[in-house]
Amino acid sequence: MSELHTPQAGDDGAKDTDVVALLMRQHGDIRNLFDEVEAATGDERRDAFRRLVRLLAVHETAEEEVVHPFARRALPGGEDVVRDRLAEERAAKEALAALDEMDTDDPEFLPRLARLRTDVQEHARAEERYEFTHIRRSTDVTNLAAMAKAVKAAEAMAPTHPHPGVESGAKNLALGPVAALMDRTKDLVRKAMGKDG
Repeated sequence: MSELHTPQAGDDGAKDTDVVALLMRQHGDIRNLFDEVEAATGDERRDAFRRLVRLLAVHETAEEEVVHPFARRALPGGEDVVRDRLAEERAAKEALAALDEMDTDDPEFLPRLARLRTDVQEHARAEERYEFTHIRRSTDVTNLAAMAKAVKAAEAMAPTHPHPGVESGAKNLALGPVAALMDRTKDLVRKAMGKDG
């Protein structure tokens, strides 16, 4: 294993007090992890892909629970902006779940990963343009810090990958590992924000 792995979200110990800065850094980490998955082979590719799945799951779920509700309330046309982002996220989750079921050595894996990467990067640019810049203008440092705290809580506590047996076998099969990870992350974010799941 090389030493040049992208730190998992939260592993760098940065003191994040601005949710926008935190999510922008995660966008960079996601780009770097796509690079690592594409460049690696065998076990290293599997490891990098597991980290990518975890970061995407934590990142998207935190946005759904923290960023989108704020955008809906505070931004002009917020409902439309959020609806578009949710449609993009749904498509990405489906593609990620399909990839998660493949062997990373499958000849179809890298072409599918490349399509997902393109979609994820377009989605990230849309978030940065239509949500993040407006969030920073629409709220104060206290609110930015509170939102960052909720995202950090999800990062710190989300498992590296889903643990079988945590939920009932039938539920786990129905949801799939990516959806199960997102559900657990959602619970953690809501708890950090003082909401009941």
